[in-house]
Amino acid sequence: MANKVPDNDASMDNTVKEGANEKISSDSSGQPQRKLSTTGDISVENTYVYSELSFWTRMGCTPESFRPRTLADKHNQLNQTLRSRHMHMIAIGGSIGAGLFVGSGGALATGGPASLLIDFMIIGVMIFNVVYALGELAIMYPISGGFYTYSTRFIDPSWGFAMGWNYCLQWAVILPFEIVVASECIRYWDNTTSQAVWYTMFLLVIIIINVFGVLGYGEEEFWSSMLKLATIIIFMIVALVLVCGGGPSDGQFGQYWGARNWYDPGAFRNGFKGFCSVFVTAAFSFAGTELVGLAAAESRTPLKSLPSAVKQVFWRITLFYILALTFIGLLVRSDDARLFGAGNFIDTTASPFVIAAADAALTGFDSYLNVVILVSVVSIGNSGVFGGSRTLTALAEQGYAPRIFAYVDRAGRPLISTILIIAMGGLAYIGVADQGVEIFDWLLALSGLAALFTWGSICLAHIRFRNAWKYNGRTLDEIPFKAIGGVYGSYLGLGIIVLVLIAQFYVAIFPAGNEGEMNDAAGFFKSYLAFFVVAFFWAIGYAWKRTGWLKLSQIDVESGRREIDWEAHRAVAEKRRNARPFKKVIYFMF
Repeated sequence: MANKVPDNDASMDNTVKEGANEKISSDSSGQPQRKLSTTGDISVENTYVYSELSFWTRMGCTPESFRPRTLADKHNQLNQTLRSRHMHMIAIGGSIGAGLFVGSGGALATGGPASLLIDFMIIGVMIFNVVYALGELAIMYPISGGFYTYSTRFIDPSWGFAMGWNYCLQWAVILPFEIVVASECIRYWDNTTSQAVWYTMFLLVIIIINVFGVLGYGEEEFWSSMLKLATIIIFMIVALVLVCGGGPSDGQFGQYWGARNWYDPGAFRNGFKGFCSVFVTAAFSFAGTELVGLAAAESRTPLKSLPSAVKQVFWRITLFYILALTFIGLLVRSDDARLFGAGNFIDTTASPFVIAAADAALTGFDSYLNVVILVSVVSIGNSGVFGGSRTLTALAEQGYAPRIFAYVDRAGRPLISTILIIAMGGLAYIGVADQGVEIFDWLLALSGLAALFTWGSICLAHIRFRNAWKYNGRTLDEIPFKAIGGVYGSYLGLGIIVLVLIAQFYVAIFPAGNEGEMNDAAGFFKSYLAFFVVAFFWAIGYAWKRTGWLKLSQIDVESGRREIDWEAHRAVAEKRRNARPFKKVIYFMF
């Protein structure tokens, strides 16, 4: 079949209501400027041009910035101010936080260094395919605020409802958790000040960042990711020296260390159960990787920056997870008593990174790593506000949440949604209660497996999109950015997710280290509650929408498609095909 150039009528301008003609241009900042001419009863009064607002209003720092966006902004409520550098750092370092720096300690204690490495590699393969599938969909169908809509469009509207609320709840719960972890970082130096003081301070930091909207989020993520990545690189260099015996003579690594921890106490702990238990920690550690797809809606140049950002995920998985955890398994014993505090992700003194630095007798290095952990968890908390607020706004725009949450102010902030998600951060004060840890265990149970359902839905939506695309007689040449593994990569990612859910169900019934005894009801639901939460949301969505699995003939692959300059696109593709072998590798990897 001959290649078809996509019809301009099938662009995202189809979202404009009948009777209105919309013309879009861009100012020097990349922010769309909209002039709306109307017929009928649609009014043009109170419209304005974004670039004509004062600088401080655009930054969200004046009373005017809190006023609602007018009709002229109706179809482009969020700002497109994220640059390529923001997108790259969100992709490569945005989700590095407590899961890697602290949670990996509990995983090491439960499964041993081999389970830690293998499980993270398996989840890494899955994430690699998930992000590429998301990249293909996000470039093909630009959406504002919630990629769960791909589930609504390609799978089942009821399932899309469930995925939207599941994702929103996931981030709403993670925010107070990260605030508690941040305050625990301070306890590494100060055990006297009340935790409530630190909760308040970190909550204020997150509020201040979000005053500046998506640009504040992008800048914070850029610089915090730079710090995290630089620190991991420094750690790996230092770790290599320590493994080879180059540490201080008064430390543990003053002689050749090698892989002795893989022999004593051993590569695996708790057998197959230990191996299965590490999966949920690995999934928690990668949570947030998909935010690059959410941020694409607020990027200046998504067609350029998103494909490049998606490719950065390979480097994050390979360099900043797998290699770092390899060194952790070499330097820290899996039976180290200090690791067992990492089971609930809250005790930062149980971080294997901090433990390795302390054992090496590297003066000040453990404190430096603790500072980086502090910055990382605040960064993840800020990501929680970004992800939760954008998803809640998208739910409201689709009629899946109260309409008030669709409110976007003149600075481009989803104001009411952001306020609600930040208010959820107040749950952090539960941490000062005597039963604080127990309560947080239950809160985390709400989101423990939530990311797996999100990723599985992305893979399934991609599979369904490809099937519907073929059903409608379209060719792969008409897809501007294709997932590197194609539809088979999504099948692989979805298959891994199903296996991980089965493995987690097994250890929820027969937990590792329980000497073969079955778990009690509380323990089971702490491990698997997210499954029942998703089922509950789906049941509500089905009862409300009364829709089920979409047939291929019901899937619309035309409306809402991004307009592509196919002549320029093919010219770039031709240039890359004819490039020298070295440049082809660069294009492929970056």
